[in-house]
Amino acid sequence: MRHVFIIGSRGLPAKYGGFETFVEELVSNQSSREIQYHVACLSDTEHGTHFSYKGVDCFNVKALSLGPARVIAYDMQALRLAFSYIEAENIEKPIFYILGNTIGAFMGPFARKIKHLGGKFYINPDGLEWKRSKWSRPVQAYLKYAEKMMTKTADLVISDNIGIENYIRETYPWSKTTFIAYGTDLSASSLSSQDERVRAFFDNCQSLEKGYYLLVGRFVPENNYETVIKEFMASKTKRDLIIICNHEGNAYFDSLKEATGFESDPRIKFVGTVYDRDLLTYIRQEAFAYIHGHEVGGTNPGLLEALAHTDLNLVLGVDFNQQVAQKTALYWTKKEGSLAKLLDQKDQESDFSQLGQEAHQHMTANYTWQKIVAEYEELFLNES
Repeated sequence: MRHVFIIGSRGLPAKYGGFETFVEELVSNQSSREIQYHVACLSDTEHGTHFSYKGVDCFNVKALSLGPARVIAYDMQALRLAFSYIEAENIEKPIFYILGNTIGAFMGPFARKIKHLGGKFYINPDGLEWKRSKWSRPVQAYLKYAEKMMTKTADLVISDNIGIENYIRETYPWSKTTFIAYGTDLSASSLSSQDERVRAFFDNCQSLEKGYYLLVGRFVPENNYETVIKEFMASKTKRDLIIICNHEGNAYFDSLKEATGFESDPRIKFVGTVYDRDLLTYIRQEAFAYIHGHEVGGTNPGLLEALAHTDLNLVLGVDFNQQVAQKTALYWTKKEGSLAKLLDQKDQESDFSQLGQEAHQHMTANYTWQKIVAEYEELFLNES
């Protein structure tokens, strides 16, 4: 039996973002009976207790309240609990898969302990976390250093984007790397145009199917909301721009108002978040086009979902995005007029079904969870 300890997500069952969805899909699509997963789960009340979920040994970790450093403490506490469990259960050759680089500066002693236990230590660096604008410069400097130290201590760096793998290889040539993609759900929405949830959504935002461009994502500056909104305002389209994000109570929303003056343009509609997955898939399917402005990171789940369900995808042409979408999307740059020109060109056309079929086929061939999980299982089982 191969024992794999996954540390760095908030745990199971998944309630949050990309890493949590990854862990959920990894265990939900498990086919090998030769792997036992152990997943660290963030808890507000429990510490060291175990529970079972879909055959997974989940162990609770009550992280210390240390502000931004809480994430580091969480990983360190999870590792210590895992070590105690391994020694108590006499587990041989464990694999540790740590999601994210945050613990990097403190990983050395833990990596030596893993080696002492006969185990292996893998990391997933996620994206370029140190580039995110939400961090102060000292925090960005720490995260860059942590990234470097993780590559020095890890037995293997697993990137879910070829662009990230290339960056790791070029920046840290001592690293051993591999690529395993992130996955997405290709299932179409079960909803129809007459469904009550569908009509409530469109009535609320005063728009109609194929009458809008769609923007979905975390509401942060590096996702280029300002550029997208300014370019959309400069375009001649009569369609709406529906923006699905957590903008309420966010200081960035006020600065965006000031920078763009979007309140004067009735086409631009912030509609809040949509947690109903079936409804969100329908909204993606019925968008005239999806606009993707993410600039920092690896494979963004939202881009995969758009390629799986939206015919026309207008994507910021940075390497990470191009590695995912390849020839199944159209690209724009942050240069003034680039996106506006693309919007005006495509707004006059009506049928992008061929491009949509190519994008869906690309997702089917390379980004299903079944394929990704099979690749992880092969990696875990073949580790000597």
